[in-house]
Amino acid sequence: MTPPDSPLSSLWQQPLQDFLHYLQFERGYSSKTLDSYQRQLQQLALAIPEADSHWLNLSEAQLKQQIIGLRRSGAKPRTIALKVAALRSFYRYLQAQSQRSDNPAQYLSVPKAARSLPKNLNVDQLNHLLSFDSQDDILACRDKAMLELFYSSGLRLEELVNADLRDIDWQQQLLRVTGKGSKQRIVPVGKIALQALQEWLKQRPAFTAKLPEQDANAVFISKQHKRISARHVRERVQLWAKQQGLNQHVHPHMLRHSFASHMLESSQDLRAVQELLGHANLSTTQVYTHLDFAHLAKVYDSAHPRAKKRS
Repeated sequence: MTPPDSPLSSLWQQPLQDFLHYLQFERGYSSKTLDSYQRQLQQLALAIPEADSHWLNLSEAQLKQQIIGLRRSGAKPRTIALKVAALRSFYRYLQAQSQRSDNPAQYLSVPKAARSLPKNLNVDQLNHLLSFDSQDDILACRDKAMLELFYSSGLRLEELVNADLRDIDWQQQLLRVTGKGSKQRIVPVGKIALQALQEWLKQRPAFTAKLPEQDANAVFISKQHKRISARHVRERVQLWAKQQGLNQHVHPHMLRHSFASHMLESSQDLRAVQELLGHANLSTTQVYTHLDFAHLAKVYDSAHPRAKKRS
């Protein structure tokens, strides 16, 4: 992954190349994630002033100095956190390869960032977005199926783009999706989304002429006769948001956020929502709990013995 003209010496470059190769071929990381790891680690390596230093002899003190330097230069907490996360992962790999006996990045402190709350659409906005007529327009038919599936099952953009026909279990009303790190999960698909999918699949043959073999099973394809791209999906979501009069930027991940928020409002089951979203850690799902504090307060007031008013 490291470019041939990298300014890093082989003592820096080779372990990094091996790490990126491991992430790509053994962990199944996306090219976007690999690029991020490479960028974060290469920037750190180039900033180390000591001429005789390299990954295998760097100390915790040297890494701390780099983090302090980033803070003083005004780097955002998220930027620092990304670099520290990359370092920790990299050194865990070196430990597993018996190239380091310790992890010098393990106890690096990271400044806390104000966690941005995910933006979502409320139920009325979602219903309005999905209310467009798709009967006489093949693209609208396809787009409605995509939007319904996003909201029905809380899919990530890449999960929807990569969905294949064989992943749909019509009888059980389920969909097998492949998420981050090539991890698979099974998610339910609502009746309205299934109906929209069935309507689209009736129209799909119009786009299958000269379809490349690798795209033959793609659920969603474009009028260019290939698997639809993530960029194209973003454009179509925003197009329908504009046509439906939603005065805000709407993107696929917002539909996933809306799914999570509305599911949590109705079920109050954080673990179930975690499973549906495919989150590895519950803490990632917990960000949605802020959206329903008012509802939780009402539940508490009506249910908790100590909360009830006595006459």
